[in-house]
Amino acid sequence: MAWEEELFAFLDDVESQAEAVFAAEREAELADRRRAEYLQVTLASRLAASVGSEVTLGVRGVGRLTGTVRRVAADWLLLRGVGQDWAVRHAALTSVTGASRRSVPEIAWSPLARLGLGSVLRRLADGGERCLFHALDGTRTDGVPERVGADFVEVSVGEPRRLVLVPFGALAAVQSRE
Repeated sequence: MAWEEELFAFLDDVESQAEAVFAAEREAELADRRRAEYLQVTLASRLAASVGSEVTLGVRGVGRLTGTVRRVAADWLLLRGVGQDWAVRHAALTSVTGASRRSVPEIAWSPLARLGLGSVLRRLADGGERCLFHALDGTRTDGVPERVGADFVEVSVGEPRRLVLVPFGALAAVQSRE
């Protein structure tokens, strides 16, 4: 009977080694899958999971902004700072601190989240709100948005009133002044 026990012990040992090799290969495969799936996560989806959270944004042409994420769309977010709102283009972000570790895929977003920056600017224009338009290069235009085109906003500035066209591509953020 001793030889049977030795045989079973040997087979148990071989089976344990096979299980260990399988577990190591499976762990490597799972790690590869996690990396591949994370490639689908966008900045906007991470920001969408951060709605209601306080974050600090690094914004090109503006600097650091701290506030609560109120709304996120594919190319901009609404940040409620102390006493004022900021519409910030994702393209102007240099960093985000305090974002959720989770993400919300775009398919789960509200239809309102699909609205572009032009929709926000049209609402500001309809309300006649005075705003400060921050450009990526650090320049600012203080005025009231009048009309919004496909890729620009027409801003009424100064006295006597003159119109300045601000291309969306040049914008970093729009700050409400009222």
